[in-house]
Amino acid sequence: MSFLNTIRGFGRSSKKTKKDYEAPGILAPHGNGNVSPMRRSQLPSKMSPSKRGSQIQFAPSSPTRISRMARSRLPQRQTYSTSETEEPPLFLCEPFVKTALVKGSFKTIVQLPKYVDYGEWLSLNIFELFNHLNQFYGIISDYITPELNPTMNAGPNTNYLWIDTSGQPVNLPADQYIEYVLTWISNKINDQSVFPTKDGGAFPPNFIKDCKNIVRQMFRIFAHIYHNHFEKLVHLSLEAHWNSFFAHFISFGKEFNLIDKKELVPLLPLIENFEKQGKII
Repeated sequence: MSFLNTIRGFGRSSKKTKKDYEAPGILAPHGNGNVSPMRRSQLPSKMSPSKRGSQIQFAPSSPTRISRMARSRLPQRQTYSTSETEEPPLFLCEPFVKTALVKGSFKTIVQLPKYVDYGEWLSLNIFELFNHLNQFYGIISDYITPELNPTMNAGPNTNYLWIDTSGQPVNLPADQYIEYVLTWISNKINDQSVFPTKDGGAFPPNFIKDCKNIVRQMFRIFAHIYHNHFEKLVHLSLEAHWNSFFAHFISFGKEFNLIDKKELVPLLPLIENFEKQGKII
């Protein structure tokens, strides 16, 4: 994971004004999500996933402000399609699809080391991947606005919807959707009943299910950025970092069977391309 350290200098961008969003309600969660990051004793007590350095407060059937924090619920995927656009997106075009910061695959990096606890290894990797995804999002967050991205889509045939308390699917602007997801993951990481951080603390029975929920939601952010904001990463000369980071993320998910193939549809051509290049094994 050493290549990821090259982006640690990038921080979340900030704005002078904050926007208020009204959440239609709270999602029924897919399951309890948690991550026991680093070694158990090294997890920070607080994390700030919001692109403006703050988190989202949720209350049933009430408006929310991004400046407040509480627990969000996991959104559900509404639709996906296997159809492809006639013209390939920028991230599938050369030279960008072959651009990478790291040569070879991440197979040996993501494999469980000998004598390392399985739960601890999943926790460490999810914690690190989440932190780096949060940093990348912070770099381009100013470009993701309700006006430019009124829905959380991953291409013309995939749209992720938020499910409110009445079970109705609701379209949310991409930035609000991503803020909800990042806050939800952060809350899971810092929830001692879900991801214990003290030495000797046992992982709950639903730990693997929670890890899968987290990985699935992280993938949706990858998919949205690839389909809608990849050119901004190219403009910032970060496409090599981003491609290698994504290859690392998918390698980890495949190694531990943390995400179903049907969830990968929006970026499946890219993943298959990386597999042919040997970046993902």
